[in-house]
Amino acid sequence: MKQGLGKLETQFFAYTQMRRLRTVRLGDLAGSPLGITADQERKLLSRLARAGMIARVQRGLYLVPPRLPLGGKWSPDEALAFSTLMEERRGRYQICGPNAFNRYGFDEQVPTRVYAYNNRISGERNIGAVALMLIKVGDQRLGDTEKTRTTEGLTAVYSSRARTLVDAVYDWSRFGSMPQAYTWIRSELAANRVIPAELVRITLRYGDTGTIRRIGALLEIVGVESKLLRRLEGALKPSKGLIPWIPTQPKRGTINRRWGVVLNGQV
Repeated sequence: MKQGLGKLETQFFAYTQMRRLRTVRLGDLAGSPLGITADQERKLLSRLARAGMIARVQRGLYLVPPRLPLGGKWSPDEALAFSTLMEERRGRYQICGPNAFNRYGFDEQVPTRVYAYNNRISGERNIGAVALMLIKVGDQRLGDTEKTRTTEGLTAVYSSRARTLVDAVYDWSRFGSMPQAYTWIRSELAANRVIPAELVRITLRYGDTGTIRRIGALLEIVGVESKLLRRLEGALKPSKGLIPWIPTQPKRGTINRRWGVVLNGQV
């Protein structure tokens, strides 16, 4: 254990490890064998969280390590951080955006934050050393996920490969993923890692009008079969408005009137 760990801290970790506690809630230690007051408990948990020995999930709720690592510092992994937070809020989540781009090999950059759609919380939050970017969405926008087991035996939930591609177009301003998303989609289709029908299904379920138009134009360019293009086209209302192929560039270029898209960049 960390050099200089006090008697109360030592007793705390012995108590939590003996009972195999994963979390401690403010008030749990009252009446415990530690024999501390509510004020002592509050100060103890706060002190341990500041020292990086336990991780504050939210007010009054802390994650504790199964054993204190050499040197004393500990932080949960992202799966434990998310599962604990969402269990507490009775919510659902899926890791998305830059983290999913990296997971599927679209982008080699490792994000400093963990992005996740969820149906409870919005904003930035830190749980131990895990920096979270929480994006609150409606229940209907959660789904098409893949689960993976971590080295700690926990389950992490990610947006699926095809869902991640659609989100790269839909949420381009948040993720900074355009125009790279078009290259990713082309590559995944060419390698048969994603099939056109699945991409169309997910686009119709989770995309907005701009997403449908842009992905429709792309799929037409790469020669996807007509019946799939008609499915996308059927979801659009008649409109004379035009949107840019690449949203971050001026709206100048060839016009694809079928999709209402100005091809203002390389296609």
